[in-house]
Amino acid sequence: MNNQSGQKKGKGCFRPGCIALVIIPLLLIAVLFICFRSSRSLPDRFALLVPLGGTIDEIRRESGLPPFIASREPLSLQDILFILDHASGDKRVSEVLLTIGELKTTPAKITELRQAIEKVRSRGKKVTAFLHSAGDSDYLLASACDSVVIERGGFLLLDGLKAETLFYAGTLGKIGVGFQAAQWKKYKSGIEPFVRTGPSREYLEEVNSLLSEVYDDYLAYASRRRGISRDSLASIIDRVALMTSEKAKSYGLVDGISSLWQLQRTMTRKITGKEGAQIEDAFVGADRYRLAFSEAMKPDIHESIAVITIAGTIVRSAGEMMEDFGQSVDVQTVKNSVEAALDEKSVKAIVLRIDSPGGDALASAEMLEMLDSAAARKPLVVSMSGVAASGGYMAALAGKTIYAAPLTITGSIGVFALKPDISALAKNIGLERDVVTRGRFADANTPFKPLEGEALDKFIAASGDIYQDFLRKVAASRKITVAEVDSVAGGRVWTGSQAIKARLVDRSGGLFDAIKAAQALAGIEKSKTPRLLFYPEEKNWLENLLKPGKGGLSARLSASLRKQILRDLVPESHVTSLKAFYRMLVKKGGVQVLAVMPQEIVVY
Repeated sequence: MNNQSGQKKGKGCFRPGCIALVIIPLLLIAVLFICFRSSRSLPDRFALLVPLGGTIDEIRRESGLPPFIASREPLSLQDILFILDHASGDKRVSEVLLTIGELKTTPAKITELRQAIEKVRSRGKKVTAFLHSAGDSDYLLASACDSVVIERGGFLLLDGLKAETLFYAGTLGKIGVGFQAAQWKKYKSGIEPFVRTGPSREYLEEVNSLLSEVYDDYLAYASRRRGISRDSLASIIDRVALMTSEKAKSYGLVDGISSLWQLQRTMTRKITGKEGAQIEDAFVGADRYRLAFSEAMKPDIHESIAVITIAGTIVRSAGEMMEDFGQSVDVQTVKNSVEAALDEKSVKAIVLRIDSPGGDALASAEMLEMLDSAAARKPLVVSMSGVAASGGYMAALAGKTIYAAPLTITGSIGVFALKPDISALAKNIGLERDVVTRGRFADANTPFKPLEGEALDKFIAASGDIYQDFLRKVAASRKITVAEVDSVAGGRVWTGSQAIKARLVDRSGGLFDAIKAAQALAGIEKSKTPRLLFYPEEKNWLENLLKPGKGGLSARLSASLRKQILRDLVPESHVTSLKAFYRMLVKKGGVQVLAVMPQEIVVY
């Protein structure tokens, strides 16, 4: 009897273990809620601290890691643009401090960031750039600010710009791996790293043209902003290059030398008027500010504009994405975004923001079909970011008006097809195969032998058909003849300013210019501020961790952690040019027809 009575008491809901299971999670939720709310309350007056560095993705990458495990995801370009735009009119923001280091982003993105900084300055707010040991891209962006301060003990490396492409054909040939290629046309030089040991004349023509325009912009803008002659800046780059912080100041390239801590202390005293005030009392980080103002924003009207972003390499399905490095976008994601924007009754117009070098040719064509359908129902304006080329340009054809920054890389109207051939590798390692087929071409696309005869002819013709279809799509959208398109196509790459002259782009401008144009097309008054709805919708870490997919919770958490470690340890620019090779050879092994940038150009 006593034992039974004890067992009944042990099973009650008020035993200590049961109570703990209920109270501890509630306490944890309460603490997180308090932290969450406090992170959104801002001081009456503060300096905004914005870190800038790395490749600056167009939109944030999804993370399956909770904030207390994940290293903080860097700000995306759209994050930064909207943060600075809001700060320019926020009376609480007394000034802005940008900490800049190791920028590896595209010239067009730097240009759009410069314009955002100039808008803040035009509203009477001082913007200061703090440079860690810095290079040309860092300095170009910093020159947009009111003052430039360099890290004490640091250096400035202004050695000019370069465009670098790796060629793998010789290396892969040593292990018995080769490629067959169909190229439409000669400027579509994306095949060159896989079939050549050095650049073609057309490749060099393209790269030199792009690099010259970017370098001219760099010299003109930085020299004007720093009040020195263009020739003086060019001479420093050619004759000095690497200099100490003191030397940089003596040349008039920077205004001051300080540690970041000391600079923040000085700004804190100025803002608070108190000698002993803490830095935290005067500074608000960009992430905290972003969370606070996004909740507080109240548009004037109910009407909305949808901003749909296509960022990264275009692929058919999510299963093809190289999630460990870079960004990718699949057909289903774009479909979901388009349908959501069309179904939302408050959405009166769509802005399509593109930052993509292209990718799978047929996936790009499918995206264009969906976007054309959307444009028939609601006005659609295109805004090109750093790159909107090849398949990325194809998607842009849905726009009534296409905006590009002067240094946006676009065009590249063309396709190429690559087929891997590992017959030599198989022979070297003694790998034998036996194949039984039905159908004359059943084994033609195998990576274990090259294409020959009629099979090779079909391979070349198929990519040519896709190229001709691409030309027709451009001609219909841009209202010019196929012959006129072909004269500026053939794989040629253009800057945004060149593309306007070639009639491939309508106007020069950034994201906010496209939003204003969409607002006008929607019939929304200029004086009103519409809501902005962003697609794909950003998911928080918990939604990403719990979304349907292969593997259990622990497996997905482990995968997210692995991706975070890889991103932190391996420079993205060292691996992105191998992604296409990985997909073709390792994942598929057959013919791949791509509408993608003709080469990967890293300018820094």
